[in-house]
Amino acid sequence: MRVATDVGGTFTDLVCVDANGVRTVKADTTPPNFEQGVLNAIDKSDLDAAQFDYFAHGTTVVINALLSRKGSKTALITTRGFRDVLEIARGNRPDLFNIAFEKPAPFVPRYLRHEVTERLSYDGEVSTPVQLQELDEIVAHLRAEQVEAIAICLLHGYVNPIHEQQIKQRVLELWPQAAVIASHEVCREWREYERTSTTVLSAYVLPITNRYLGRLESHLHEKGLKPSPFIMQSNGGVATVKGTLADPITLVESGPASGMLGAASIGQIIGEENLIALDIGGTTAKCALIHEGKAQITTEYRIEWDRENPGYPIRTPVVDLVEIGNGGGSIAWIDEGNRMHVGPQSAGSSPGPAAYGRGGDNATTTDANLLLGRINPELFLGGEQKPDWNSLYNAFDKLAQQLGGSHEEVARGVIRIANANMVNALKLVSLNRGYDPRDFSLIAFGGGGAMHAVALAEELKVKKVIVPVNASVFSAWGMLMSDLRRDFLQTSVENLKECDPATVDSRYNDIACAAQQQCENEGIQREQMYVERYADMRYLGQEHTIKIPLADGNIDQQALKVACQEFHRAHEREYCFTLDNPIELVNYHVVVFGKIEKQPLVEKATTGASLEDARKAVRKVDFDDQGIHEADIYDLARLEPGMSFVGPAIIEDATNTIVITPHKQVRMDAYGNIHILIEGQD
Repeated sequence: MRVATDVGGTFTDLVCVDANGVRTVKADTTPPNFEQGVLNAIDKSDLDAAQFDYFAHGTTVVINALLSRKGSKTALITTRGFRDVLEIARGNRPDLFNIAFEKPAPFVPRYLRHEVTERLSYDGEVSTPVQLQELDEIVAHLRAEQVEAIAICLLHGYVNPIHEQQIKQRVLELWPQAAVIASHEVCREWREYERTSTTVLSAYVLPITNRYLGRLESHLHEKGLKPSPFIMQSNGGVATVKGTLADPITLVESGPASGMLGAASIGQIIGEENLIALDIGGTTAKCALIHEGKAQITTEYRIEWDRENPGYPIRTPVVDLVEIGNGGGSIAWIDEGNRMHVGPQSAGSSPGPAAYGRGGDNATTTDANLLLGRINPELFLGGEQKPDWNSLYNAFDKLAQQLGGSHEEVARGVIRIANANMVNALKLVSLNRGYDPRDFSLIAFGGGGAMHAVALAEELKVKKVIVPVNASVFSAWGMLMSDLRRDFLQTSVENLKECDPATVDSRYNDIACAAQQQCENEGIQREQMYVERYADMRYLGQEHTIKIPLADGNIDQQALKVACQEFHRAHEREYCFTLDNPIELVNYHVVVFGKIEKQPLVEKATTGASLEDARKAVRKVDFDDQGIHEADIYDLARLEPGMSFVGPAIIEDATNTIVITPHKQVRMDAYGNIHILIEGQD
């Protein structure tokens, strides 16, 4: 019995896979005690935790702590003269012509940023030995200020961690209970501001992550759980609790990453290796590109970045996704210029959309879909509750009075704006990266993915829409398809035209050996491990890099030549040009995987039933500019492989609604995935 839970902004999802098939449950997310939502989901599923052979968990605790500023009181210890790196930040702000621009406030105020006399040269040689005696006064001050976490980030610490190690050891001698994290433990890439920011944010969430995972693990064991839980990371793999607490910032996109890896797994099973993955939940929409069966990984990640705010950089491997504040609970509102917006504010699960009847008085995307007949009122909230129509109409009254028009016209506007926001996000991971959406299929999941997918696909001109089996809890299912994964990066710039391939090969081997030893210390068995290698490369004279996979085996002159050819192709695809400049290898990237036994996706059984057996009703549905139609309503559970039909139609069950516009051809494949053809023949 393999179980996974995913804590979202609105719902906590549970998926159980065993010999009896797949079971799914949705329970309300319970902030700030998120572990309670997990326990509620287990209780609701009537599962016995003592029977779990494997348990994986994805959490929003880190991103919530960062965005809500509810992490720990944090201090910074850094090299003398570099106290203000965190506040100076970067000058490349998003809006150059905004004269009212203000830099975002650092997570560590100046009075908690302390300097220590020490210095390493750029190549890691000791220029000035560290003066450890200075820490006595610093630690005394931090204790007096009731600091909860300490970040240590020294100049050139990514090359040689010796001074950071000495400082951390001394701090713990003076204050054994302190939560301390050093930059070499979380980021071995250069760029002092980005490395400092990553270390500070990791320290900021360390105590809260420690407490949360401790409570979760304790409660699960009280329920009888025998194996140690695994935690989903932002890089698309799971890690042990011990490994997670050594680098908690890796949880920043914990839940969304698993959905993207699940999409890649489904794609490999059904022969669709080029996918644009879209996950629409209650609070946000996330999207990523799957190319040739693999999700893209980046360390160029920021939180709170938008057109006006440079945000905060985090240098940790993250599935390269775009996340926007548009989900089922996104609130429709009108600005001072009488223009309507949707999101990023969300009604969450409490009070939730107006139709929940829990006190919410704002119209949301879910309310709009319900009003237009796309959501079956009998299956609202899984059929556990009837919609509160009075609250819904009152919410749309407020908008209609300001905008004019009927409730239905306003609802169409809400969905159009939400779709426009999502299309822009989908373009960011496809067109803006040099990929033509027409070469891809759109795979849509999450509670709201299938409701919007066809309209978005029509706009993007993708080939087809795929709605995977168990789409509403797909991110949780993705965790059951993920291996253990730990990423190790090290900056060491090499001109590939001049370097000795044996030097490059030796450095990769050294990083891989150290990485495997660390993973073994965290509880991963050596026989489970396999290694992949990547190179962050750039043209000489450039600032930033492109990540290129390296083939297995020894790295010789031919291997470097192949990597350079792949770099040229990737650079031309993304930036539309190549250069004759020499190529530099900037970051050595080693990934250690630990194989986890997975239960394969099984084919759905057929009974010989007819399509008419699955058609349960006809309902009037508003398809916006494609008109109001009498749509066939199909029970998703009764559809069988090989069945096909043409829209307008709605496919629904207690947790999922698939909206199919007129003239679109639909079929179910052998595994129960729904394929909706957008153009041409399947």
